[in-house]
Amino acid sequence: MTTEQSGNTTSPGRSVTMPVAADAGWDQVDVRAVDTVRVLAADAVQKVGNGHPGTAMSLAPLAHLLFQNVMRHDPADDRWLGRDRFVLSCGHSSLTLYLQLYLTGYGLELSDLEAYRTWGSATPGHPEHRHTRGVEITTGPLGQGLASAVGMAMAARRERGLLDPDAEPGSSPFDHHVYVIASDGDMMEGVTSEAASLAGHQELGNLVVFYDSNHISIEDDTDVAFSEDVPARFAAYGWHVQTVDWTSTGEYVEDVDALLAAVRAARDEDGRPSLIMLRTLIGWPAPTKQNTGKAHGSALGADEVAATKRLLGFDPERDFVVEDAVLARTRQAADRGHRAHAEWDEAYAAWRAAHPERAELLDRLLAQRLPDGWTDALPEFPADPKGMATRAASGAVLSALAPVLPELWGGSADLAGSNNTTMDGEPSFVPADRQTKDWKGGPYGRTLHFGIREHAMGAILNGIALQSLTRPYGGTFLTFSDYMRPAVRLAALMELPTTYIWTHDSIGLGEDGPTHQPVEHLAALRAIPGLDVVRPADANETTACWRTVLEHHDRPAALILTRQNVPVLDRTGDACAPARDAARGGYVLADTGEDGSGPDVILVATGSEVHIALEASGLLAADGLAVRVVSMPCREWFAAQPPAYQDEVLPPSVRARVSVEAAVGQGWRDVVGDAGRIVSLEHYGASADYQRLYTEFGLTPEAVAAAAHDSIRDADRAPRPGGHHQTSAPTEGGTGDRP
Repeated sequence: MTTEQSGNTTSPGRSVTMPVAADAGWDQVDVRAVDTVRVLAADAVQKVGNGHPGTAMSLAPLAHLLFQNVMRHDPADDRWLGRDRFVLSCGHSSLTLYLQLYLTGYGLELSDLEAYRTWGSATPGHPEHRHTRGVEITTGPLGQGLASAVGMAMAARRERGLLDPDAEPGSSPFDHHVYVIASDGDMMEGVTSEAASLAGHQELGNLVVFYDSNHISIEDDTDVAFSEDVPARFAAYGWHVQTVDWTSTGEYVEDVDALLAAVRAARDEDGRPSLIMLRTLIGWPAPTKQNTGKAHGSALGADEVAATKRLLGFDPERDFVVEDAVLARTRQAADRGHRAHAEWDEAYAAWRAAHPERAELLDRLLAQRLPDGWTDALPEFPADPKGMATRAASGAVLSALAPVLPELWGGSADLAGSNNTTMDGEPSFVPADRQTKDWKGGPYGRTLHFGIREHAMGAILNGIALQSLTRPYGGTFLTFSDYMRPAVRLAALMELPTTYIWTHDSIGLGEDGPTHQPVEHLAALRAIPGLDVVRPADANETTACWRTVLEHHDRPAALILTRQNVPVLDRTGDACAPARDAARGGYVLADTGEDGSGPDVILVATGSEVHIALEASGLLAADGLAVRVVSMPCREWFAAQPPAYQDEVLPPSVRARVSVEAAVGQGWRDVVGDAGRIVSLEHYGASADYQRLYTEFGLTPEAVAAAAHDSIRDADRAPRPGGHHQTSAPTEGGTGDRP
């Protein structure tokens, strides 16, 4: 094997049909560049022994066309505000992107391609945001990329509305396109259907999707599982649909000019998103494995790679060969990018001069800096034993912040009134002809309506966050966070500042019953690395938690909020600590012991169970015990505090501890220790009013006090593995002790 660049620019042995690319202005060097992509894809997968060569081979002409002829991009500045966005939704074909990043000069080298899918390389198996320069988004789970691209297109429109709403279409420095390559697998995923439906409804003319219809997946011919008319489906969604079929003549002909004409028509269509279905043969021109599942997800084999190279006029004995003329040609993308950037800079400078206040806003958004004095807008709530739901408090926070944080926007998956996600008086983000009598707005509005599309909502929020100028949020019931989980995981993986407003957070939602009452969700969400799970105890903690969430720019957060009212704690005296301490994730809310004396037992609670812990502390104090109540709205924030602070809140010497949360107790053993007790809900709920449910399932001050006495007895003994306190045993049906 040899790895090298070569001066040879001819391909005398090429024996397959040449692309049709006169209108595209391609010559022999462009064709050689496309063929170089094919053999590099085969070489890279063959070297590591695994990967996906076929799609990168058959999409080489499309990728070359996009990066050389179509997209506005500058390899010298991968964060250029005016660039078009590229999303490889079929992330398994990562070589489609890596090879263009190398050839156009984004910083990848041949050695990076040789290190494909290996430890520490810049070319991991699937593209990773923040890992490889030029990669806009982490993709891999099929459908996520396309759905997130819908969010990018929506964000571009919202940003234009903030910064340059009066410019003619196509004339603003903030106008750009989002280009997506999607596969058959992407089209099978439900999240694609959800997002594509919303994209058509939103008339996103800045979104262009190339559907690589090669009819092959891991199980080979997709006819065994997928036979629908995808173009008709997208037309029904309201998309502009075109088809380019490279197999239509009976001979496989890569008609690049037809593809370019379709792209031009798509870019002229500013009132609908565009789908271009491109019929290809996966793995072309591999002689025996093209158009088979064997080209999809595994190395072609040495003999097949060699045979493919012979067909394309490459030396089968040489690997990772890039000719000087090919690299010189493809690196001209940098010159074009520089010119486009300079032209854009002129328009951008003119915009800044004409709109100094908007330019100041843009500078702040680019710096991810919150405005001076923004916290002055945050509401404070008076003590109230009758209280208010934390979802209502969250809604009040959003409305209060609306005038000072124009970058903050969002909505709900058809539960706006329940989730309290609508900022007072803010218009809907919707085409003018889609307004309703209840929801007025326009294309630059602020209130998002996702419809009953929770999964798409999660992915769209990711796309909005990836655009980087605005802060999105989206709401639904906590139990339906399960529908969003793949997108939430990707948000955490990409370190995106998306915010989820998940309300109706426990059996406290009451009569809707166990289908809607989350039980396992808090533990499941806390298991996602990088996700902050935030469950405030009252209205003022909700304010403090919103403040902390917005001050973080490098991770997603889930606000877990109640349906039912909870007391607004009196923090004016010494009874309860200030709500601002919630920013540390856990803090001493109340101590019943005398000054200087340590507690006999610590009660740790979250959300709506904090007031139960406070009532239990009163019962225990009547027994002569010194009790500390710790509110722990976010275990992730608390774990990030210095060890000294954690020990101050939870002294290691105090082994008697009780956690209280209306959910499964998984994860709380780390907090309460071996002698601790976990007051939890280890079964599904039931349909009844929430007060009855809390009583029936043992989530009461009396149950917490009893658990505390048990823990104190255990703590007085030698350390031993602790038992798990269950408030009621599941019935045979698994729904708990029903009334």
